[in-house]
Amino acid sequence: MGKPRTALRTTTTGAVSAALLAGTALGFAPAAAATGTDTVMTGGIRFVDITGDGGTVLKANVVTPADSDGTRRYPVIVLPTSWSMPQVEYLAQARKLADSGYVVVSYNSRGFWQSGGHIEVAGPADVADASKVIDWALAHTPADPQRVGMAGVSYGAGISLLAAAHDKRVRAVVAMSGWADLIDSIYSGRTQHLQAAAMLGGTGYLTGRPSPELQQTLKDFLASNLDKEEEMIAWGAKRSPAFALDRINAGGAAIMLGNAWGDTIFPPNQYASFYEKLTGPKRLELRPGDHATAEATGLLGLPNDTWTNAHRWFDHHLKGADNGIDREQPVQLASRSAGGYEGYPDWKSVGATQRKIALADERKVYANVDSGANGGIVMLSNTLDQFLKLPPMASIPLLPRSFAAVWQSERYGSTQRVRGTAKLHTTVTSTASSGTLVAYLYDVGPLGVGKLVSNAPYTFHGQTPGRPFTVDLELFSTAYDVPAGHRLALVVDTVDPLYIEHNPSGARLTFSSPSSDPSYVSVPLREE
Repeated sequence: MGKPRTALRTTTTGAVSAALLAGTALGFAPAAAATGTDTVMTGGIRFVDITGDGGTVLKANVVTPADSDGTRRYPVIVLPTSWSMPQVEYLAQARKLADSGYVVVSYNSRGFWQSGGHIEVAGPADVADASKVIDWALAHTPADPQRVGMAGVSYGAGISLLAAAHDKRVRAVVAMSGWADLIDSIYSGRTQHLQAAAMLGGTGYLTGRPSPELQQTLKDFLASNLDKEEEMIAWGAKRSPAFALDRINAGGAAIMLGNAWGDTIFPPNQYASFYEKLTGPKRLELRPGDHATAEATGLLGLPNDTWTNAHRWFDHHLKGADNGIDREQPVQLASRSAGGYEGYPDWKSVGATQRKIALADERKVYANVDSGANGGIVMLSNTLDQFLKLPPMASIPLLPRSFAAVWQSERYGSTQRVRGTAKLHTTVTSTASSGTLVAYLYDVGPLGVGKLVSNAPYTFHGQTPGRPFTVDLELFSTAYDVPAGHRLALVVDTVDPLYIEHNPSGARLTFSSPSSDPSYVSVPLREE
């Protein structure tokens, strides 16, 4: 009778979580103040108050193994909630973990929903909160202080990585759809990622209480206040695990990172770069999808590759299980256009072969007009790509050449398996001192319809009008198979709804390819 009851508990928990997560998405936020300390028992789940940093009350839930009788200790997993999500976010996974022998404590990050305090964006108070929750778990549950793990999606991922840098009790981390470098995530190419920042800011106001510092930072960021640029970068660095890399490596925690190729909040490049610099046990998984969509079904208790491997990671590093995860290739990639996974020994082995497409001949474009090439809509376009294989598209022959510079490769006689990070190198001359360009790489079929392979923005300031300057831009990493008979096209324009552009009215950009420094786009290909 034990297994049916376990299945029923998991299914019920998933249903409750689904209902409450749906409420979050629709904006039904509960009251933000709750200071009681009563504990409620519901279906084996304890809802508790935990005192965080500075006395802030954190709303939490606890699930313990069914056979817990006070005679033994269990590994413990701490789960900080994602941005704007309620404390029930992880209940389905918490139940699964508890059924396999873990104590699980999930808590609502400060400033959101019924937890106290203000939204600090993974600031020092959030990191201190994580340690306070570990303290509480060790004092009030049968948690083993030698076997502490942390995990989370998005915001919870970032907090978990930062906690590993500051609390050596954290021995294993699974960080899903998170960030390593906050600056390189929403300000890559010195360009504000408008839709990403607006969505985070809007949902933060809807479900929580942004701190005065966050409110001012958002205002300066969205207003393109360059006088505050250094201050904003310092603010982001303080909240970026990449800037705490030495401490993370010194702590030696086993780190598993998971992300989606099309993550429009935290693009995969910054995770891959961070992964390469980790020196302890590590694993990197990249799949099709957008922000947190690769893990979403697992939050409802449904089968999910990311969560399955998260459990395996904890089982090996906190329980010592010989489940083979340590013998697998540590970099696991799933192509956006083909099924299955590919393993690599490290990130630099991904796309080890480079094919250059020459960007010959001069191209001139007028700024401030959307050519029709764009990166899609945050959280929507790459989700359609994940489930329906429908990335953003454009008719390459019909793109207006006055507003879009276009170069195309020859037709390929065999499948081109793009893997990793394409890089643009070109020379630009602007009629203005500031400006923005956006580069797109398309898979172009026989009818001229281009499917977006990758893109990235680039903004410049302080250039001398009329004087050429070099641009080196990394496009967002991806895994995409270009069919035989197709070609690749590089398109560059100046406007994309995803980003804030900095082109003065009437500005014009010229792209050239000097003989002494030819322009090209370098496309990484899988070694056959």
